[in-house]
Amino acid sequence: MNFEKVIEKIKDIISQEIGNKKVLNKDVAKALGITPEHLSILKKRNKIPYEEIAYFCAKRKISINWLLFDQDIETIANETEKFSQIRYFKDINASAGGGAINFDEGYEILYIDKRIIDKNLDAINVIGDSMEPTIKDGSIIFIDRNDKNIRNGGIFVVNTNAGVFVKRVNLKSSGEIELISDNKAYPSETIKPNEIEIVGRVVKIFS
Repeated sequence: MNFEKVIEKIKDIISQEIGNKKVLNKDVAKALGITPEHLSILKKRNKIPYEEIAYFCAKRKISINWLLFDQDIETIANETEKFSQIRYFKDINASAGGGAINFDEGYEILYIDKRIIDKNLDAINVIGDSMEPTIKDGSIIFIDRNDKNIRNGGIFVVNTNAGVFVKRVNLKSSGEIELISDNKAYPSETIKPNEIEIVGRVVKIFS
């Protein structure tokens, strides 16, 4: 994986966004959310900024597999010791509402370096400010579908008839489930267990 080749691809993407104008390294750094100095250091070390690139791609609905590996998925998949497999549901937005959503279809497989994410997870987008400052509008959240054990203070993705939401979840002594927003402008909501599906715990955030 060549640093220069990846950066040139990013420049091409940015150039298309700004009317095919010339893109400099400082523009790439800004798009990735890092300083030009940091990008220069990464270049010298031939070290790919995986997390920043993953978020760059997710915001634009671009396949990170194409950007980093020229979409050679079979080769990537065979190197299971190096990459985690992420199911990215780019058309699912937490807090979007609109009814329950099927989490078993409509996803793209992303391969992320295990130095960033060390287990297979699901990823979705977040819209709205109800979980700010913890989770900002436009963030990508990564969900462990195997962890559905409600812990007080834990952040979970939940699926209800009203839609998909990301909230802190509190199991009350009555057996009801309290959904809590970090943004105090949004009141807590109490819901019955049979009206909610715990999708999984949020274990990583790209914001």
